[in-house]
Amino acid sequence: MNTRAHVLVSGRVQGVFFRSETSLYAERLGVKGWVRNLPDGRVEAVFEGEEADVKQLVDFCRKGPSGARITNVNVAWEAYTGEFLGFGVIGELDF
Repeated sequence: MNTRAHVLVSGRVQGVFFRSETSLYAERLGVKGWVRNLPDGRVEAVFEGEEADVKQLVDFCRKGPSGARITNVNVAWEAYTGEFLGFGVIGELDF
């Protein structure tokens, strides 16, 4: 079954390759969507795909890459839309 997760990750999550590691993991799992840095220091992401794969990616966000220090992960489970063709990293200047 397909699902969608909208994720906000707080802590030391910028400058530690969080977006690139998330993107690589999403591509390996076949999860679609995007990830970006927010001006307030958090990372935001939307994941769509098979429920088990999306849950694995959300679990990754709870740990992050080795340099990250996660203090909070907020996950909103939403209806799958199928709007994405792949997974992308949105640059900091794309606000």
